[in-house]
Amino acid sequence: MKINDQLLKNAKTIAVVGLSGHRWRPSYSVSEYMQSAGYRIIPVNPKETEVLGEKCYATLDEIPDPIDIVDIFRRSEFVPEIVDTAIRIHAKCIWMQEGVIHEEAAAKARAAGLEVVMDRCILKEHRKMLVAH
Repeated sequence: MKINDQLLKNAKTIAVVGLSGHRWRPSYSVSEYMQSAGYRIIPVNPKETEVLGEKCYATLDEIPDPIDIVDIFRRSEFVPEIVDTAIRIHAKCIWMQEGVIHEEAAAKARAAGLEVVMDRCILKEHRKMLVAH
């Protein structure tokens, strides 16, 4: 599956579901990289209050701003609920990180008009896009 470079070029705001405040967690390092690349990162984790200098929200529903990409760092069984919320808040894209796969939820998101990226690392795809241009 080829990632649409326009998706990453046009996106400005990424809500990261499952973003941990622990530096050693992949969600932290990936989000830190994306933030340094110019994206606004909005952490979503009920166990955190602030991550990477940004206010952390318990759920996607609480975020007052429009979201371009919902980046999921949760186990696959949590994806359907996250997709339902992403559809409700009119996010533009669902991005499931490496190892996160849920075909039914992906189909539902696509049917609702969202772009879907599954089982891919947003950091790696961003780097590929930079190298390609």
